[in-house]
Amino acid sequence: MEFNLNQTQLSIIDSVNNIMKSYNDEYWLQCDKESKFPQKFYEEVANGGWLGICMPKEYGGSALGVSEASIFMQKISETGGGMAAASSIHINIFGPHPIVVYGTKEQKDKWLPPLILGKEKTCFGVTEPDAGLDTGRLKTFAKKMNNGYLVNGQKIWTSTAKIADKILLLARTSPIEECKKNTDGLTLFYTNLDREKIEVREISKMGRAAVDSNQIFIDNLEVPEFDRIGEEGKGFKYILDSLNPERILIAAEALGIGKNALSRAVKYANDRVVFNRPIGKNQSIQHPLAENWIELEAAELLIARAAYQYDKGENAGGMANAAKYFAAEAGFKAATQAVVTLGGMGYAKEYHVERLLRESLIPKLAPVSAQMILNYISERVLGLPKSY
Repeated sequence: MEFNLNQTQLSIIDSVNNIMKSYNDEYWLQCDKESKFPQKFYEEVANGGWLGICMPKEYGGSALGVSEASIFMQKISETGGGMAAASSIHINIFGPHPIVVYGTKEQKDKWLPPLILGKEKTCFGVTEPDAGLDTGRLKTFAKKMNNGYLVNGQKIWTSTAKIADKILLLARTSPIEECKKNTDGLTLFYTNLDREKIEVREISKMGRAAVDSNQIFIDNLEVPEFDRIGEEGKGFKYILDSLNPERILIAAEALGIGKNALSRAVKYANDRVVFNRPIGKNQSIQHPLAENWIELEAAELLIARAAYQYDKGENAGGMANAAKYFAAEAGFKAATQAVVTLGGMGYAKEYHVERLLRESLIPKLAPVSAQMILNYISERVLGLPKSY
């Protein structure tokens, strides 16, 4: 494993810096205040081919690894866009992976190019109000019909459903009582988000207002058999292929927030003069920021190792979960310390660290809780008995 970035990775950083020059703090603050999707930013990323950074070249992608994607997403977040920027493109990086791995040639030919070009947006319909992280307990049901399925149910925390054209949808096709395991009998679909059959209700939330989160209600949605990915009943296995990359990317985005927050705090500590001296001269200001730097550097190494393992085809579950856990904690801590360092001004929107603090909570909570990660590490890495 190399610690120095290669030329491709360095060029990714240069490209991100060039993109983000056009989107200053005021742009992201306005998106947050007005709950406005950053469409212009999204289109520029799409036009540069970055939505397909991990996609096969034959469909317009770059066929790069999660290592490169994590660097890309970290820099997007780190240059001031935070989760508003990252979440607007996040699902394109990891979400279509089941299509790439398990889709037919005809499905990939039809579905991947519009996603990579940014002509179609998708959302991820998995989590349900009564199931949460216990995915095997989801109730949305796809009943087999002639030439397809009839879907009824509901999902929650479905990001970008207000603007999406498609939905990657996990639904039960066999009653849970007929399955050996509760994760059996789940089927994965990629289909049109038909707004006549799917009601989208936005959830008003604490942060990242620029990217909508929703509860959706599905009423007799007709899904053609062509829109089923892989075999019926094996959908849970298929989405597992997306989980480790998603954890690594979320970790990278949390790291970006933490680095941006730390940078703002350090600048303020150098510039702010009280009692005829910069506040950064005080060890009570210095030491917490130094701790932030150490923790963010450690998080970056965990992310790099997790991405390296995944790209090499190794079992990356332990490291991907560890990276997500640690980077989320480090990013949140750095954002919190930035607000504290700025004092009263840290509470003011014009200094932007309060926005970063609100957004830094997302990686702590989603897509999996810190407690479930600790359960995973305890059981799968340390070999301790299952506790739940």
